[in-house]
Amino acid sequence: MRFESQQLPITETSLSCYFSKRLKRYARRFRPPPHEDTCWYLGSLLERLGRSEQLFTYQDERMTIRPLALLYSDAVEASNDRERCLMLQQLGDMALFLGALFPERFARHGLQPDYFIGMGGSAYDYLADNASSNRHIFAEMAQTFTRMLEMVANACSRTQRMTTEGVLALYQRWLTSRDPAIASQLLALGIKLEESESLQ
Repeated sequence: MRFESQQLPITETSLSCYFSKRLKRYARRFRPPPHEDTCWYLGSLLERLGRSEQLFTYQDERMTIRPLALLYSDAVEASNDRERCLMLQQLGDMALFLGALFPERFARHGLQPDYFIGMGGSAYDYLADNASSNRHIFAEMAQTFTRMLEMVANACSRTQRMTTEGVLALYQRWLTSRDPAIASQLLALGIKLEESESLQ
């Protein structure tokens, strides 16, 4: 397998800045473009959920992603509005992140884009009326959830291919950590992993 790359310097100070910059660039395609605050929120969301400890929960002695339907159930059963808003924000963010980045994976399990749009859009719609802050961001995200899916997918897409050395370094990191996020990156590069695998 051959990988080609044009190495570019990284100038952003955080992943949030990196993603926000990419989102703003892509946002210029839309009329009117999304609010700058919305791009900032999406960048922060991508930085946060890009960490495996924020995306996965530990349940039944394994790491897993909590289903959106259960997050919705938690929000319905919340004891107060503040707790409900926090849970619905998590639901909206997860629906956006998973729907934008892993649509094919969920489609194999019968979950189509409409499921993510319905769950995420409804969660943000509630937040637009009830959140203690960022209501204008949640309102825009509720009204244009499909556009937000497109923006997040574009901001996270690979615009360049990794070098062979880069792939090997990523693979070595996975062997050391067994981090599911790294495994997903390798899978996206077409590298299938087995738990028993070891670098020869």
